[in-house]
Amino acid sequence: MSGLIRQASFFRVRVLVLLGFTIFSAMAHGGQASSGGNRDFELLPAPRAFSLVGEVFSPAGQNLIWAPDAGQAEVGRIAVQFRSVLKKQGLSTSTTAEWDPQRCNIIFRLSPELVPQQDGYRISVTDKRLSVYAHDAPGLRYAVLTLGQILEQIPAGQPIPCMKISDWPDFPNRGVMLDVSRDKIPTMETLYQYVDYFASWKINQLQLYTEHSFAYKGHEVVWKDASPMTPEQVRALDAYCRERFIELVPNQNTFGHMERWLKHEPYRQFAEAPDGFQTGSGWQFPRALCVTDPRSIALVDDLLGQLIPHFTSGQVNVGCDETHDLGRGRSRELVEERGFGRVYLDFLLKIHAVCEKHGKVMQFWGDIIRHYPELIPELPDNVIAMVWGYRPEHPYGEECRKYKASGVPFYVCPGTSAWLSLSGRTQRAFDNIRNAVTHGLEHGAIGVLNTSWCARGAWQSYASPFPGFVYGAGLSWCVESNLDADVPSLLDRYVFFDEAGVIGKVVCEVGNAYAVPEGYYNGDTSYLAKIMLDPELPMTINHFKWLTPEKVTRIREHVQQSMRPLGKARLPGDDGGLVIEEIRHSAELVLFACDLFDARLAAEGNEMAKVPEAERQRLAGKLRSLLASHEKLWLQRNRVGGLADSKERMTPLLNLLENK
Repeated sequence: MSGLIRQASFFRVRVLVLLGFTIFSAMAHGGQASSGGNRDFELLPAPRAFSLVGEVFSPAGQNLIWAPDAGQAEVGRIAVQFRSVLKKQGLSTSTTAEWDPQRCNIIFRLSPELVPQQDGYRISVTDKRLSVYAHDAPGLRYAVLTLGQILEQIPAGQPIPCMKISDWPDFPNRGVMLDVSRDKIPTMETLYQYVDYFASWKINQLQLYTEHSFAYKGHEVVWKDASPMTPEQVRALDAYCRERFIELVPNQNTFGHMERWLKHEPYRQFAEAPDGFQTGSGWQFPRALCVTDPRSIALVDDLLGQLIPHFTSGQVNVGCDETHDLGRGRSRELVEERGFGRVYLDFLLKIHAVCEKHGKVMQFWGDIIRHYPELIPELPDNVIAMVWGYRPEHPYGEECRKYKASGVPFYVCPGTSAWLSLSGRTQRAFDNIRNAVTHGLEHGAIGVLNTSWCARGAWQSYASPFPGFVYGAGLSWCVESNLDADVPSLLDRYVFFDEAGVIGKVVCEVGNAYAVPEGYYNGDTSYLAKIMLDPELPMTINHFKWLTPEKVTRIREHVQQSMRPLGKARLPGDDGGLVIEEIRHSAELVLFACDLFDARLAAEGNEMAKVPEAERQRLAGKLRSLLASHEKLWLQRNRVGGLADSKERMTPLLNLLENK
């Protein structure tokens, strides 16, 4: 594997199964001891403590489970799952609520005395008994998941090695956030698939980032072309999550990032800068609500009042990040008089009052208030600050210390780094997540929210965020036992189910195409995507000025080399062929970006207009083919709403190539 991916034993519990175990196994089945005693149990996430004893548990023909708590609805449901896991191993079981030490060879019970940690569990396997203890119902569920992962790696009918596992999470809240506003809104089937993945990795919180993608009554003009989530769909997803011990937290931006609203009337009248505003990056469309306009908070009240009742969660994420236009328009005088931080906090407190009216704890992005540490102590008691930053070197330590000192509870919120790319940014995701979670643990964060954004058309593939999802799941469970990773192998086992064990490495390496050349620009938008999304930018800007034809050749060769094993992949799932097609499309996008670089670097003044006509027409034909593939793949997993906006992102490039 390329040195770009750090290798060790991440999520892999390497255990030496002693010769004694091999002999026990052979004796139990009337065979001869086989040669070789190494066995890998590859677990996601790896438990906090795991040891093998060197003997085996050989179950009886009929096994009796003592499950004294199975009368509780949740525990009873998990007990059924437990029996199903054992049945796959060839163990026939029945349950009883009465303890019989002579007959009960399996124990399955709540025991907060033995397991004092929330969500914690213990598994003990001796030669006579298999015991599962947990602090609470989620802990029992997590024990079943771990045991199931182990048993799947033991041939059916074989005895179970004796072991001891003691496990609990570092963070009580372990979440994933999916951007469903810019521009992909997954189908319900896709959302359920995400939930199944996350739940199996012990994730217990999911958020769907919303700007305009919920069907708010009375606001149809905003969402009519977006294929939004409906109230009925949210309630169904909420129930599906609850069954899997995932809290579905409502997430609606309520201050900045309201451009999908403010471009319409009458909402434009509520904007801080109705006609737009100037920044260092140029002229921007209105984004933030005006804090001095009472209609702004009335709108927030309406939106949250419609959204919150469809969720059973006790909290709500109200966003409030990147309010860049605050003070650049109608509130200019107020901000000059009272200060940016104070005006921001005052409006935040109004939003908090709306949340409190519904009895909800308010989550909010902490990127603005962090610049005003003197105001952090003024935050109300029932708020949670969401500390985010997506660069590998983001100062998480410094920011976490501020919130810890103030007593305000906080999450750390890294990201998968796949957005604003074509194929992901694998190593950047690993570095960013590690930075966030290790500092969060050090300074007492109460949660991790691993974010997956979809800015500027969501041109990354379905597979691209999964290296970050897998890494984040492990670290948010237990940093110490999950710090280093063979992520590609875990992707093969727990995401793509590739029997050939090749596709995980392909995804990670194609995702590392951005980092192949030395001196690459590591900004918030991958330069590979930038040349397609902003084709008129000069080659002298930071994104591109370090590039040479030789470096472009290295990128192309890296992608081509990484893709060669893909034909050997064996994906048994219903969507196996689709996954392969998506990965190929992702690689083709990167190779097309290389073609664009080659064409511009060879042209006079590096201008697209000076690229020879024949080459521009060839590139235009290829881009049209990629757009058609993009549409086809989009509709396999996502709703049609947002697709036109996504394809429109490539219109400037297509027009340049076709000389329009």
